[in-house]
Amino acid sequence: MIPTDTHDTGTCQRISELLSRIGDKWTLLIVRALGQGPKRFSALKRELGSISQKMLTRTLRNLERDGFVDRKVTPVTPPQVEYALTPLGMDLFRPIAALAEWTFAHADAIDAARHAYDARHPDPDHRAA
Repeated sequence: MIPTDTHDTGTCQRISELLSRIGDKWTLLIVRALGQGPKRFSALKRELGSISQKMLTRTLRNLERDGFVDRKVTPVTPPQVEYALTPLGMDLFRPIAALAEWTFAHADAIDAARHAYDARHPDPDHRAA
């Protein structure tokens, strides 16, 4: 779907909803982690660090529901659950990886712009969050 009419409310709402879903902090980090290959729940949790078990579970379920992630349960005791990106998830991984690379490449320039802005606007009420 390529939006040709950005003035169409339905199209804008759909795009906004999907970008909101895929653009949240944990979704980006999980897709980026799974882009390196399948991982078990505990390995994902360790890699992501500060994510709660509840948030990781919720985000993985949403990614599975949206078709980005496959969940594979191995019937052993205790059950082993592994998550992997689907072809759609790998398609999403590409722009996420590119955005991460762009951010890393431009981090110093962004920091310099922020410092310059802060120097011109010393009032903390004028600073963006």
